[in-house]
Amino acid sequence: MTRLAEAQALLRALGFDKPRSNERSGRTLLALAQLDEDRPWSATQNPMLGLRAILDWMREHLGEPIAENSRESVRRQTLHQFIDAGLVVYNEDDPARATNSSLNNYKLTDEAVGVLQAYGTSGFDAAVTAYLAKVPGLIAKYSAAREMTRIPVTLPGGKELTIGAGGQNVLIKQMVDDFCAYFVPGGEVLYIGDADSKLMHFDADKLAELGVTVNTHGKLPDLVVHQPEKNWLFLMEAASSHGPVDAKRHGELATLFAGSTAGLVFVSCFPDRATMRKFLADLAWETEAWCASDPTHMIHLNGERFLGPYA
Repeated sequence: MTRLAEAQALLRALGFDKPRSNERSGRTLLALAQLDEDRPWSATQNPMLGLRAILDWMREHLGEPIAENSRESVRRQTLHQFIDAGLVVYNEDDPARATNSSLNNYKLTDEAVGVLQAYGTSGFDAAVTAYLAKVPGLIAKYSAAREMTRIPVTLPGGKELTIGAGGQNVLIKQMVDDFCAYFVPGGEVLYIGDADSKLMHFDADKLAELGVTVNTHGKLPDLVVHQPEKNWLFLMEAASSHGPVDAKRHGELATLFAGSTAGLVFVSCFPDRATMRKFLADLAWETEAWCASDPTHMIHLNGERFLGPYA
């Protein structure tokens, strides 16, 4: 039996179904364990590896011509399932690391290493039994570590949720807590983007009532808030490092929400004025700019009105 076939058999022994014990998953397991045909299972290792390092290892040591467009399949359809099952831990060195960081990494748990090292020995079945008895506890342990790094957010209507602690999400929380309180009283959050889960809060039914059918794979803004009293729809972008409403983004959003019966208000949100200055020359006309450091004020890139939609 080849090392790849053994890896697939091992995954099945650990309870993974057919899609999660396919050849892609087997190769991913071998890369994480740093095992090729010349290294026995007893030599299993568990270094922290980024996704690129995992793909490169498959190419170099398994002779597999992994295409670069396979990255998302390996990440979403294999590594995510390994994490959920407690086989792999994500960013053990820094659970709060931003989702889009180049330093993101994966490694086998210490418990999983023990099972892999026992593969092919008389103690393998006992090791699997002991491991599976621990799995619920392992999942709870690693899930708790991730939950501790999440940011609690209370929407204007009182609903509570959490968003990941990395990336733009600190600013998104300020947009919900402060911008909405000062400038969108009575507002209803219809969408809030989260790097960990793009559809974590998405009121598709309410958007449909407003004439907007959004392709969930499209480029949604970071925050969408409806103000029923004025029938305005605020399309807000968090721009702590990139992504304000420039002319290109304004056109994309105008097209995406073209059917809206509510007036569209475009807002670029920044953590502070120093950050805003980096993007000031790029901001589109007929849009708004807001800084979390000065939450009660706003800058209006227009001369006709202070705040509101344009035809």
